Amino acid sequence: MSFPLTINGRVRIVGSSEAGETLLDYVRSLGLTGAKEGCAEGECGACALLWVEEREGRSCLRAINSCLVPLAAAAHREIYTVEALAEGDRMCQAQRGMVEEGGSQCGYCTPGFVVSLFAEQSDRLKRGVDLSALSGNLCRCTGYRPIRDAALRLPPLEADHPLFRRLSSPPPRLGPLSWESGPERFLRPTSLDALWKLSSRYPEARWAAGMTDLSVERNLRFRRFPCLVSLEGIPELRGFREDAQGIEIGAGLSLREIEERLGEIPEPPPGLREWLPLFASPLIRNRATLGGNLATASPVGDSAPLLLALDARIVLLSSEGSREISLGTFFLGYRKTALRPGEVICAIRIPKPYPSIVRFYKVAKRQSDDIATVSLAAALDLDAVRRVRRIGLALGGVADRPLRAAAAEEELEGKPWELPAIERARRALAASLAPIDDHRGSRAYRLAVAKNLLEKFHWQTRRLPH
Repeated sequence: MSFPLTINGRVRIVGSSEAGETLLDYVRSLGLTGAKEGCAEGECGACALLWVEEREGRSCLRAINSCLVPLAAAAHREIYTVEALAEGDRMCQAQRGMVEEGGSQCGYCTPGFVVSLFAEQSDRLKRGVDLSALSGNLCRCTGYRPIRDAALRLPPLEADHPLFRRLSSPPPRLGPLSWESGPERFLRPTSLDALWKLSSRYPEARWAAGMTDLSVERNLRFRRFPCLVSLEGIPELRGFREDAQGIEIGAGLSLREIEERLGEIPEPPPGLREWLPLFASPLIRNRATLGGNLATASPVGDSAPLLLALDARIVLLSSEGSREISLGTFFLGYRKTALRPGEVICAIRIPKPYPSIVRFYKVAKRQSDDIATVSLAAALDLDAVRRVRRIGLALGGVADRPLRAAAAEEELEGKPWELPAIERARRALAASLAPIDDHRGSRAYRLAVAKNLLEKFHWQTRRLPH
């Protein structure tokens, strides 16, 4: 079995002998060694590549962590490595900026920075480079000031650059794929009917979306999956709409796509735009999906607390039909969900009316691109005399699953939004939560952080208009 893959404008036919490889392994085997493996878990960006995706009927370039992409998941894709950015002996502007500002020392990380800079520079919807686009790239020796200087001097991508001209054409179409090699099988259906047939034929199959979490298991824990079924090619999982009832977000949309769609509507649910930049790094957000993050059911996942506080509901599909449940009943335990065999997350619904005040707090070792130790999402409505009319408090990192802090909410409902009620709610948190001790934080620390985040939320909102 084989499939096509376009790299730097040349179509390659990938055979079954490369089954266990990542996309990074494959491009390096071709002599394209600018991309490197630094961490194998998507935290350093040394492996960054560009691939072409659709946006508004045209093409765009997304920077991705190639160490987190199984080779089969790149089937039918169009990919560009750092070697394709220069035009003969003429460096691209991102490369020249890094050289002239002294942004490279050992050079190991430099190609990844160049790729992320080039992706930002090529974005037609932006003017200038957003420095946060580099938050998924790690420099171990130079320091970031010269890299920052190189980024800030970049103009929009030159109109005569071959890749700029490429963006005016549509992206490649993701076709169906059935790929086997030894004990591993990778399948990509392009319709729900095909998905249900595969589910019946391979009941042991594991659903795969962006695979940013699953690939870490492959890379660092050497776990192999007998059958992976990719959900990327199914249009029904990629919807996005807002109406009088609320907003519905397709589970198969990447976080980057969600961010772009939210920018197109006049009044998105409060808190979502502020939350997205705290979710991993741009390289991860270009691949990770909202449905995938929820399905992993991690107690420290970034999406669950905010969605729980917003009373989100989840739409599940199977060959027998659809059902809708509250997100609060979706998580059953550590990495356990209410998904039935053969069932897939279709969409997440956030109902209207939206709360007037929403905040999301994430406490982690690093400000960007890190796993939370404790997170708190809070949604609040006050009445005319500043009593709590509606409160939603949801936490991550304080139990075996993300959860609503029901006891604390009960202490606040109908009470004046003042310190006495907050103090009672803090005591309720301490009595009702059962966090674990681990290397990220002790039980006592997590409890203290959870209580202090609630107090911080009150402090920040105590004088806001209701």
